[in-house]
Amino acid sequence: MSEKNLHILIVDDDDKIRELLRTFLVDNKYLVSTASNAIEAKETMNFIIFDLIVIDIMMPGQNGYELTKEIRKKSLIPIIHLTAMGEIKDRVHGLEIGADDYLGKPFEPKELLLRINNILNKTSLKREKEQIQLGNIIIDLKNGLIKGKASEQYLNENELKILRILSIDPGKPFSRESLINSLNFNQERTLDVCINRLRKKIEKNPKMPKYLKTKRGSGYELWID
Repeated sequence: MSEKNLHILIVDDDDKIRELLRTFLVDNKYLVSTASNAIEAKETMNFIIFDLIVIDIMMPGQNGYELTKEIRKKSLIPIIHLTAMGEIKDRVHGLEIGADDYLGKPFEPKELLLRINNILNKTSLKREKEQIQLGNIIIDLKNGLIKGKASEQYLNENELKILRILSIDPGKPFSRESLINSLNFNQERTLDVCINRLRKKIEKNPKMPKYLKTKRGSGYELWID
């Protein structure tokens, strides 16, 4: 049983598969929208905020890999790939570019439902995290209070937002583009300033960070004790 009002986008050029999945997921209490190609998907995402996207890999025009890469530059939304490609390397490639899971065709709709439920349950649990520990300090993710220092200290709003995002999946790199878009920053420099200030508050040696690390070519990642 899904949580009420969770909204899923199905992107597949096969009319029968789209309708089959739409009907099945609606019967299981999800809200469902569909798109037959990447262009339709992106247009729909411009005015609807989804909780998860199911993307077919082999589509005419922009394929599922390309669409996933584009989405990952702006969003951290969970993505499941549907693929008829039998090679393990092809499926692993999808995970490397940002997909959360994949399902080989043909498949049973119930298996897709189980994978959707599993991902959304994990996402929900991660988002419910109220505090994180970094060495000798504990950070309250509700109000930004840093506990364990000689004097009481708080994170500002943007610093707190960055930690909330990175703590969703510790050890996973989050791209600069996705952070900038999630925080609604107009300039890249704003993110750099926030990261530097955040490191000064949470790191013993900000110039050699142990927890908030730069992942060259990927962005930033947070390591939690």
